[in-house]
Amino acid sequence: MSGDVVDGREDDGGRVARRDDAVRAAVEQGLLGSQAPIVGLLDVTGIRASAAALRRAFAAVAAPGTEILHAFAVKANPLVPVVRLLAEEGLGAEVASAGELALARAAGVPVARTVFDAPAKTGAELREALALGVAVNADNPQELARIDALRDSGGGTRSPLGIRVNPQIGAGTIEATSTATATSKFGVGLRDEGAREWVVRAFAERPWLTRLHAHTGSQGIPLALLARGVAETYALAEEVNARVGRRQIDTLDIGGGLSVTFESEAAEPTYGQYARLLAEVVPGLFDGRYGLVTEFGRSLLARHGTVLARVEYVKRSGGRRIAVTHAGVQVAPRTVYVPAAWPLRIAAYDGKGRPKEGAPVVQDVAGPACFSGDLLAEGRALPPLEQGDLAAALDTGAYYFGSHYSYNSLARPAVYGFVPDGGGGVAFAVVREPQSVTEIVAESGGAHADALTTLRATGSR
Repeated sequence: MSGDVVDGREDDGGRVARRDDAVRAAVEQGLLGSQAPIVGLLDVTGIRASAAALRRAFAAVAAPGTEILHAFAVKANPLVPVVRLLAEEGLGAEVASAGELALARAAGVPVARTVFDAPAKTGAELREALALGVAVNADNPQELARIDALRDSGGGTRSPLGIRVNPQIGAGTIEATSTATATSKFGVGLRDEGAREWVVRAFAERPWLTRLHAHTGSQGIPLALLARGVAETYALAEEVNARVGRRQIDTLDIGGGLSVTFESEAAEPTYGQYARLLAEVVPGLFDGRYGLVTEFGRSLLARHGTVLARVEYVKRSGGRRIAVTHAGVQVAPRTVYVPAAWPLRIAAYDGKGRPKEGAPVVQDVAGPACFSGDLLAEGRALPPLEQGDLAAALDTGAYYFGSHYSYNSLARPAVYGFVPDGGGGVAFAVVREPQSVTEIVAESGGAHADALTTLRATGSR
C-alpha cells in the first residue's frame, strides 16, 4: 500500500505520487504563479511516517522501559509548525541558540523534552536554560565553570546537565559536517593530553552531572563511524561510573547524523539499520541502564520537502540550454556554493504541474541571483524545460527552507504543508507566509534611513 513504512523505509512510490499530486494542486489552487514564482512544499504524511519509523526502530532494540527522547534538531527546519508537528508525533527538540529555544517553546515543546547544545552559549542563554529546566550539555571547561557559577548563585536548577565530548575518530566524506575530527570545534577532545582524565574528574567533583553527549557528524558519515562514536561515548560513561563508584551518568546523548541519499529516491540507510547496528556494536546501550537521547534532523525531513520554481526564461549559451528559474542561492546556498557535496535532484513539470515527458536534454537549471555560479544543477539531463514550466528541487525538506540567504534581497518563499484531502485532491496549510517587499525593506534598516546621513563627528582632531 502506498505510504507504508517497512524497516524505517517508506514506499518510494507513495511519496512520489503524493509529491506529483501536490505540485499539480499547487498550480490549480494558485499557490504558484506569476505573483508567487517560488514556493516550498512539505509532505505532512511523509514527515509523520519518518517520525514513527524512528521511534519504532529504537523501541525494537531497547529493553522495555528504556527512556528514549528523540529530540528533533531544530536547525534542520526552524519553522514553528514543523516543530509542533514533530512534537505531536512524540519528538522533542534539540536547540542550538536562544532563537531556536524560543521556536521550540512557541511550538509547545515541553522543557523536559528540550536539549540545548551549542558551542558558544552566552551567560544569559545559560541562565535562561537553567531557569527553565532545559537540559544543557556543556561544550568545554570554561562553559562548565560558567554553569558552576550560575548554580552557585541561583540555588540550583532542574536542568539535566552533561558534558559534550569529541571522540576524535575521524571525518566522513564531507569535512564541514564531520564533528569528530581531531580539531573539531565541538566538545572536549578525548584524545588530547589530559582531556579524558579531566572529564572523569569533572563528573567526580559534580554529582549533579548526569549526562554524556557526543555527536560524530551528519551528512556523509557512514553508519560504521557513527556506531564507533557511540561506542566510544558508552565506554567513557562506563569508565566514569566505575571510577566514581556509582551510576552517576544515567543518560547518553548520541546525537543524530543519519545521511540522506540525494542521488536517488532510495531511503537508505534506515533508522532500523542504524538501531540494529548499534545494538550489535554497543549492546549495553539498550539494556535499560541508560536513558537515550537522539538528535536527528535531516533524515527526518529531507525527503518530504520540495522547492518548486517557475521557469522564467529559457536561453542558450555556448551551445548549452539554460532554464532560468526563481530558485537558487537564496534557498540552496550549500548546493550552489558546494555542488559536489550537496547535489540536488531536479524534477521537471509543465505549467499545469504535470510531470514532463520527452527525451532528456542536457541543460543547466539556474537561479535568479546576479552571479554566474547561481545554479541548482549544471549539465543535467532532463526533459527540456520551457518558459512557464516548473523546476522542482527535491529532497529539500531539511536546511533548504531554514537557510534563506538574502543575496540580492531575494524574498523568502512561502512554505505550505500538504496532505491528501480524502477525495482525490490535496489540502494545503500555510506554514510560513511569503516575505513581502515591505518586510525586506524593514529588515534592511528602512526605519533608520537617515541614520548615517545625520550622524556627524563632534570635537576637533
